[in-house]
Amino acid sequence: MAVASPLDRFRTVLGAATRAIAEDAEAEVVFASDASGQSPGKVARVVSPGPSLEPRLVAEARGAADATALRLRHHDPKLHASRAPISDSDARAVFDALEHARVEALGARSMDGVRANLNDLAEARVRLDAITRARTGEEVPLATAVGLLARQRLTGEAPPQAARAGLELIAPWIEDKAGAELDALALTIDDQSAFATLSRRLLEDLELPVEEPSDQQPDEGGDEDQGEEEGPDEQDDAETQDADGSGEMEMRSEESEREEGEDESTDSEADTEEGEASSAQEGADQARANAQRRNWADEPITDYKPFTSRFDEMVAAAELCDDDELGRLRAYLDQQMTSLGGVVTRPANRLQRRLMAQQARSWDFDQEEGLLDAARLARVIVTPGHSLSYKIEKDTEFKDTVVSLLIDNSGSMRGRPISIAATCADVLARTLERCGVQTEILGFTTRGWKGGQSREMWLSEGRPPHPGRLNDLRHIVYKRADEPYRHARKSLGLMMREGLLKENIDGEALLWAHARLLARPEERRILLVISDGAPVDDSTASANGGTYLERHLRQVIGWIEGRSNVELAAIGIGHDVTRYYSRAVTIMDAEQLGGALIEQLAALFDKN
Repeated sequence: MAVASPLDRFRTVLGAATRAIAEDAEAEVVFASDASGQSPGKVARVVSPGPSLEPRLVAEARGAADATALRLRHHDPKLHASRAPISDSDARAVFDALEHARVEALGARSMDGVRANLNDLAEARVRLDAITRARTGEEVPLATAVGLLARQRLTGEAPPQAARAGLELIAPWIEDKAGAELDALALTIDDQSAFATLSRRLLEDLELPVEEPSDQQPDEGGDEDQGEEEGPDEQDDAETQDADGSGEMEMRSEESEREEGEDESTDSEADTEEGEASSAQEGADQARANAQRRNWADEPITDYKPFTSRFDEMVAAAELCDDDELGRLRAYLDQQMTSLGGVVTRPANRLQRRLMAQQARSWDFDQEEGLLDAARLARVIVTPGHSLSYKIEKDTEFKDTVVSLLIDNSGSMRGRPISIAATCADVLARTLERCGVQTEILGFTTRGWKGGQSREMWLSEGRPPHPGRLNDLRHIVYKRADEPYRHARKSLGLMMREGLLKENIDGEALLWAHARLLARPEERRILLVISDGAPVDDSTASANGGTYLERHLRQVIGWIEGRSNVELAAIGIGHDVTRYYSRAVTIMDAEQLGGALIEQLAALFDKN
């Protein structure tokens, strides 16, 4: 009998604690490479702390599991949906944040261990939230700020250090408008209905639109089944609402809860565009986007499966080697860039000029109202009978955009191709950051050659037929979308590490990168794939058939291109990727990569 690993023992203990706190024997914990996806049923989906049980990730996993357990125990999703505002995204987000604070405060108030775990989770949530980067009160997410103030009122816990500077920009205004309601929240913490009523009053004090609550009873006409479907969304929302407020988790939670009210009013989707409820066209565009993003927790229907995901890992580049080695690898990449820089820099500069031109401010002159046009004041002096002239700024059509660059880290990329790919990623990240476009850089490979621990487990179980994927995935985050280039610069050097590049399983990598993009709040999402060949893993192919991985890749691409609002494009190095992707280009020499990558991006932005 195999001895349980420390990670397995941790999972067992965490699951038992979750069931105890939730008072639900069906609750369970599932480890994942990231927790941005929605959890099915009574499941706490948490980020795996890895075989080494990294203390920071262990603490966050405990906090996420406790948050889910408390939501199962203390939260009624049908009551929440019936009382929540549905016509304004800001109002809904604040209402949700208050409920998160209530549910988690109930646990923190009665259990010191849960309190400590939730504090660690709060730190993780804030770390990537836009509140940490805000310079003015307008840049602070209102939901995050109200949620932190409510948490402080209900638990006595000070806001996380990383959020304090941003919170100070808007807290005086919130306190002035709704301080009395914030103080009163603790009086209704045990009664969700009364708490919701007070929360709605708080929204009104903050001048947010609040509709009359629905008169429909939660248990009428088949709503029981509907409530069961809503439950997982609410559970997931408790774990992830603020974990990546500007980023990877908040968008899913906001949208999954927003969908709970869609059946009550089909017209409500048209008003979800933030701050633009009065525009029917913008509301219609948002409704279409919501429809495209719906039900992305489901994967494409396919016969593909991993034999086990126990040994997979999603890891930051800095965690794969020590700081000194990473510094040496970055220095080596800099040497490569000395000779390769010109190949990428010139087209990158052209892209920057095109993007800046799209974002340039322009004006309509000779208007009856608006801003006073100082340049035309002389005309009034020369001709006193001439009226004052005003100008109005034209709306720019440039959408808030995030770009994800997914790079094949397989063995066939070794040498010149990976050097140029790393150079392109480096230059592209700098260029797009200057243009205000968020950029994420990801890599995908496997932990071993020709199968790993997954294959060994399959062999030990007697080689059951059709086992599915038999290698251990390694998905690498070189740069997060919200991370400044200067912080991620050193991490990009990891691509130069000997021994990093192994097999490539493209289909699952695409699903991973796509899920990360869907969790982003940006209006426009672009996924660019760089690869030099078809998916390859000998152990998987020999056990399932030679076309197993390629067939799955085709299914995933068709699924994304057909249903998602993520814009997918690919560049193949010496490999015809046009047979997979509808928007793709094939280059025969790695030297052409810089120009091809920039042109692909430029063409996508020109469609904006």
